[in-house]
Amino acid sequence: MAYRLPPLNTLRLFEAAGRHQSFKAAAEELHLTPSAVSHGIQTLEEWLGVELFLRGNRSLSLTPAGHAYLPRVREALQSLALATESVPGRAPSGRLSVSAAPTFALRWLIPRLPAFQERHPAITVALDTAHRVVEFPRDGIDAGIRLGRGDWPGLAALKLMEEDLVPVAAPALAARIACPADLATVPLLHVADVSEDWTAWAAAAGLPPSALDDGLKRGLRLDAIHMAVDAAVRGLGVIIGRRPTVDPELASGQLVEVMGPRLRAKSAYWLVTAQDSLRRPEVAAFRAWMRAEFAQGQ
Repeated sequence: MAYRLPPLNTLRLFEAAGRHQSFKAAAEELHLTPSAVSHGIQTLEEWLGVELFLRGNRSLSLTPAGHAYLPRVREALQSLALATESVPGRAPSGRLSVSAAPTFALRWLIPRLPAFQERHPAITVALDTAHRVVEFPRDGIDAGIRLGRGDWPGLAALKLMEEDLVPVAAPALAARIACPADLATVPLLHVADVSEDWTAWAAAAGLPPSALDDGLKRGLRLDAIHMAVDAAVRGLGVIIGRRPTVDPELASGQLVEVMGPRLRAKSAYWLVTAQDSLRRPEVAAFRAWMRAEFAQGQ
């Protein structure tokens, strides 16, 4: 079957310009000049016999035809890219984009990445630690490391690490806490981004949530686990320590466990990818390496 197709490079130009609503931004992404992008899209419009953009003095917007065409072109380009990257036997040699929470990136992934890159020197890793919802692989992310319960329909999820929750504090502050009632007299640090924190631990300890109200009012609210750990080390309050995430501070004596019980968290760290992305040798290599790293208890 003979396919009647426009020049394929013009489709790349159109997709980028339509996504950014800007010839200049598309040119920067594709390492071209705005003039080259404009001429390429004009070639595509002439081939189609229809305008795809409305061009103003300082504005650019899609026409109804452009709006209808853009998602189909994006889907086709993604299919071509995935088919190319998934050719059986292709050596892993491309770019791998990984999304990870800042705490996991700082404490687990970055210290171990040199070992991965030594094993796979042809793979270039790009690390994204932005707090955002990612649609794989449409948002340009190949794999994500997420704290959750593994319930992501349609995605391949590999459990990496479970955690135990227990209150921890700097030694000087911990010395002031002898029983659960003392928690009302010290600042309790709270991490806003996690689903299991003081409320979950209090339930396991048999405490009513109100028993922690005074301490939580005194304590800081932070938006990342690693920030809370640093604040606790500096004596700013008690945190729900997530072991083994806080094991380095416990081993060094910067933090100590305040009291039990330890609570096994319902959430865990998972490596998440789109099912189709597993066919990419870069993704498969990273997944296999992560599985081996955490199987060793590192």
